[in-house]
Amino acid sequence: MFYAIIIANVPIWAFVWVGIVLAGVCLLFSLRAGARGRLIDNLPTSKTAGVFIGLVEIKGTAESEQPLGSYLAEIPCVYYSWSVQEKWSRTVTETYTDSDGNTKTRTRHESGWKTVASGGDEQLFYLEDDCGVIRVDPARAKVRGDCVFSQRVSRSDGLYYDKGPATSVMDSDHIRRFTEQAIPLHHQLYIIGHARERNDVVAAEIAHDDTAPMYLISTQSEKQISFGYKLQLWILGVLALILAVAGHVIADAQVSIDPASRIGRYFAIAAAVGGAWALGWVWMVYNSMADLKNRVRQGWSNVDVQLKRRHDLIPQLVRVVEGLADHERTVLEQVTLLRSQAAATEPGNPGPDPQGCAKSLIAIREAYPQLKTDKSFLRLQAQLVETEQRIALARTYFNEIAAHYNIRLGVIPDRFVAAMGGMKPQAYITAEDFERAAVRVNLAR
Repeated sequence: MFYAIIIANVPIWAFVWVGIVLAGVCLLFSLRAGARGRLIDNLPTSKTAGVFIGLVEIKGTAESEQPLGSYLAEIPCVYYSWSVQEKWSRTVTETYTDSDGNTKTRTRHESGWKTVASGGDEQLFYLEDDCGVIRVDPARAKVRGDCVFSQRVSRSDGLYYDKGPATSVMDSDHIRRFTEQAIPLHHQLYIIGHARERNDVVAAEIAHDDTAPMYLISTQSEKQISFGYKLQLWILGVLALILAVAGHVIADAQVSIDPASRIGRYFAIAAAVGGAWALGWVWMVYNSMADLKNRVRQGWSNVDVQLKRRHDLIPQLVRVVEGLADHERTVLEQVTLLRSQAAATEPGNPGPDPQGCAKSLIAIREAYPQLKTDKSFLRLQAQLVETEQRIALARTYFNEIAAHYNIRLGVIPDRFVAAMGGMKPQAYITAEDFERAAVRVNLAR
């Protein structure tokens, strides 16, 4: 009765506009969720040793030399967040005026939970995989941790006051709910965020960046997160359609309209909302494909950057060899030949593919024992071998993202949207003598 009186006093047009606004909000968040789901699917997983500046996706375990201790579960972790809620209930007596102008009273029961205490902590930590570690700064990240503690207790339980406040809320039922989420030490993590150069050492770290589309640290798997965003895409899309129609249904209930005309109008509204969602979906998919194409280009630029880094190191190696073995022409000739490759030609275009120099370098060292004991030569060799590994990782990253791009170009309906932008498949790097095994042996220790 009370809610019927409120509805009767609201203008008819208000229901229509409220339904339209809510439907628009749902459409916006639906497409946003879809875009994030596609972004997660588009990014290949990088190894910690092969992280390049920009948006990256990495997986590994959470590690710390001095881990935190969570407040409730008291487990070693790198992040935790806890809260204490207290239950309350009360009976409310109120007066109201009915449609005939008579004053009446009624009672209703209210209950709920109120947060009476909360807190948490986080620290810089390292993500470790089979290639190494990378530092992660969780500040301003969206963190999805595991539920490590959840208990509902009464006042007779020691936990009630040990971990909760000494005072109670008004109308308390003296029941409290303790919950805590955390990222336990050594737990498997999925992270998508911006990689940048550290300030203290020459290395990369994952941290918040205002230009990055998202920064997520989660104990869930990539598949779980991607599925969640795709589910939001469809649920919010359907909810938008329902809200748009519901606003008109409530408005029509206040006036006398022919039922046949109502149904026709409801179908027209549903078609309009569905059409808007479809146009937004096409826009989202096209932007996703364009972003993926740019990431393919970025992947190739990473390969080119590492090749240029190697080219800059070679002249230093030449000078060291000249000082140690200037009488050995063969040594100089072999090292100088390595200088010829300053850059590689992108796959699909005429020119050389990236070649490995580790094998030639190792042969030079083995042929001339005096080079084995020189610190300058060994240091340069270590840098070059490390570069070879980074080139290999960059090559793998490029091939993985190019493969995903090519798959998207071949599936329906993405292929039709991509055709609007004239997008074409990307060739892979297929150099057979790209050294990887030798690199791992020489700098493993």
